[in-house]
Amino acid sequence: MRMQCEYFKLVSKNMLKLKVKRIRKDIILPEYKTEGASGFDLSSSIDSLLKAGKFAVIPTGLIIEVPPGYEAQVRPRSGLAANNGIGVLNTPGTIDSDYRGEIKIVLFNFSDKDFHIRKGDRIAQMVISKIERVKIIEVENISGSERGTQGFGSTGI
Repeated sequence: MRMQCEYFKLVSKNMLKLKVKRIRKDIILPEYKTEGASGFDLSSSIDSLLKAGKFAVIPTGLIIEVPPGYEAQVRPRSGLAANNGIGVLNTPGTIDSDYRGEIKIVLFNFSDKDFHIRKGDRIAQMVISKIERVKIIEVENISGSERGTQGFGSTGI
């Protein structure tokens, strides 16, 4: 346990910083809930009713500044999905490093029951990931592979 604590102290010392601005002071700042969490939770800044089988864009009241060379990925919370059938429609949602608008979450209610979202409810999670840009080169031929053109389901269940 001591070794794990020392590791997290070293990591936090050299940790990447994400600048966050609250649109209103009563908005909840995101936070990691455990030391080993990959993502931090995002909360709703409003009360809303998400009707069964419908989607809604839910604001968080936050603006972020993602460092160049990184992206923010918005992902569903597993508890909301497993217990209520609520997911993020465009999973993962990508927030580019040059976007400076409010973070909004596109939630979908996959269940047959309406779902009440309260201000402050944790509705999604965000993971910050390093990205690699590539040079796009048009070619006449693409090399072959063992799999070839076999697509959906070709590797089995």
